Amino acid sequence: MNSPPPEEDDQGEVFIDESDVIHEFTVDEEDLPDAEDDASSDAENIEEPDDSMHIFTGHTGELYAVACSPTDARLVATGGGDDKGFLWKIGRGDWGSELLGHKDSVSCLAFSTDGQFLASGGLDGLVQIWDASSGNIKCALEGPEKGIEWVRWHPRGHLVLAGSEDCTVWMWNADRGAYLNMFSGHGSSVTCGDFTPDGKTICTGSDDATLRIWNPRSGENIHVVKGHPYHTEGLTCLAMSSDSSLALTGSKDSSVHIVNIVTGKVVSSLDSHTDSVECVGFSPRYALLGQQQEAWIISLLYGISSTQCLVLHVIMRQRFFITDVNEVHFFRQEGVTCLAWLDASRCLATGCVDGKVRLWDSLSGNCVRTFTGHSDAIQSLSFSANWDFLVSGSIDGTARVFEVAEFH
Repeated sequence: MNSPPPEEDDQGEVFIDESDVIHEFTVDEEDLPDAEDDASSDAENIEEPDDSMHIFTGHTGELYAVACSPTDARLVATGGGDDKGFLWKIGRGDWGSELLGHKDSVSCLAFSTDGQFLASGGLDGLVQIWDASSGNIKCALEGPEKGIEWVRWHPRGHLVLAGSEDCTVWMWNADRGAYLNMFSGHGSSVTCGDFTPDGKTICTGSDDATLRIWNPRSGENIHVVKGHPYHTEGLTCLAMSSDSSLALTGSKDSSVHIVNIVTGKVVSSLDSHTDSVECVGFSPRYALLGQQQEAWIISLLYGISSTQCLVLHVIMRQRFFITDVNEVHFFRQEGVTCLAWLDASRCLATGCVDGKVRLWDSLSGNCVRTFTGHSDAIQSLSFSANWDFLVSGSIDGTARVFEVAEFH
């Protein structure tokens, strides 16, 4: 018979002495993990809640552009580094239309003012026009030899404007798919531009550190804004006042300037930032007040690599004269990449490199809501037509929808 296995002795704690050591290694104390560092690392890995009410995951690469329809409160367009664009609807996971045809990243998107068409611009130098209701392509607009930086629509028609890396700006008639004009004069990539709200003028900014003001009918270059006291490095962003009188521009040189569009003169400057100003915007909240034609202009300015962004309140007296700064609010947060104003409310949204979307009270400077869910930098923001939803596109490859109805 086999003898039963010996029972293990309960010896309690077992110690070793020097005779049990086989080999000794020298360890640098600096290589040893720190207990507090481990704890903080674990804390960083804790997943944050996802505040979004809808997630669009159709892309296989980074998202670069998001645009909400101005007429259909649930229709959204997205474009990204996977060379694709999509039309989809908030809360409708079973509805979507893929926008095919681009051979490089879809860098920019814009709906026409009446919501009938969508324009998509790609780094392949192509602008495509889509029927927004069906997702079918209407026409492809060619001309630029390099990538498209931005696309814009005329405020009262189906004219499309696009700026290119090849130093030119192109304008087409989308109804006929016909070329109308090409604006040449910039010495580097045309990084920003738009029609004025009245549709009578075009303003474009370039990496050559100039702002050019054009007549859209004749193609004439009316003004070139450059040199002292204007930007010393390339322009990154541009916005225009609702009365079509002022252009607000930001630059890599960390400065912001306000230009009189009619005269081409710099009327106000701000040099409070320490890094590139990546986005600017006029608030739609304040129109002309009273008979003295006093108006509040509110703009968000920031450095992408700094942790500072601010809202600047300026009083404009009479027509083209900017007085002293009245009030400045500083918002401390991660670098800001994009912004959008919430209709005519006092709230504005910012997208940040930390993957968070924040809503701010522009008058108090307080953050009223932080939306989490993205895992990487926000690239684009857009509000729905009824202002109930805020859509964000991120480097993480997703677009997320957040409910903001309570804030307007």
